[in-house]
Amino acid sequence: MKAAFPIDDFLVKAAQDQQLLPSHLALFMAIFYYSPDENPHNEFRVTRKNLMNFSKLQSKTTYHKCMQDLVRLGYIFYQPSFDTYQASRITIIKK
Repeated sequence: MKAAFPIDDFLVKAAQDQQLLPSHLALFMAIFYYSPDENPHNEFRVTRKNLMNFSKLQSKTTYHKCMQDLVRLGYIFYQPSFDTYQASRITIIKK
């Protein structure tokens, strides 16, 4: 079972962060869903398609903007993959 603390930490910080929109919240929830069960702060790989499907984001532009914002605001590390067969790398940052 996945630990709840990264979600709890994120929601407390997000409630105070006026820059976050519902799209950011949805994308972070998708990221958390695909993170490793044993330690959500470990680096993992996930595809844009999976994250967009889970978060219900329909625009690649919105996806990329939200992803960049989450990185800029210190919620995640993100290393995109430009190979269609290789998923991107993401790490949820401990707060």
